[in-house]
Amino acid sequence: MKIKHPINLHKFLTFAFILSLMVIYQNFTVAPWIYLALHGTYGIMWLIKDSLYPDQQWESEISLTMGIFTFILLGLYWVAPFILISGGVELSAPLMAAAIATNLLGILLHYGSDAQKYFTLKYQPGLITEGFFSRSRNPNYLGEILLYFSFAILSQHWLPLVILGLFSALIFVPNMLKKDKSLARYQEFAAYKERSGLLLPKLFVSKSAKPAVETAEVN
Repeated sequence: MKIKHPINLHKFLTFAFILSLMVIYQNFTVAPWIYLALHGTYGIMWLIKDSLYPDQQWESEISLTMGIFTFILLGLYWVAPFILISGGVELSAPLMAAAIATNLLGILLHYGSDAQKYFTLKYQPGLITEGFFSRSRNPNYLGEILLYFSFAILSQHWLPLVILGLFSALIFVPNMLKKDKSLARYQEFAAYKERSGLLLPKLFVSKSAKPAVETAEVN
């Protein structure tokens, strides 16, 4: 079993899970439909992404026990729709607009940067320092965090925020630091690190930190 299998199963079941909650609690108001459209579609898009440009880190082999544990852990992301639908949470128009805007930005960063990384490394392996990665070394993680933050906004509850914080602290940040350690083998990484943020884009960069060629190449 590969680690992507329980992940993909969770993404595949998310749309059905949310729709089932709507049926069980007979909640077909605007808020659940908005949530279904955002989170359910995200799961479908993940499967499409995995078939078109898969992430190599999810190709690692794991045991059946670890696969079950991974699926259960990811099930924590279903807390937000449960709270929203079972509690009959009502959303104001500005709040829905904020959640949708945050979600769209997350989609752009997450899937756009993953596509850039996959196709760049496929044809020219090396350090990626342009495009989505020009000011943030982990725009894909930033996008994923924004996605789940948008779901937390819709739930209007503190628990999904705590869950997102735990995933960020225990999985996202360690993976980002591990990636930095791996990229440090490239001679140009020190300069790239100075002009980019670990997660959030570094908007203001000193002249000494700028690359000699503004459109940085992939080495």
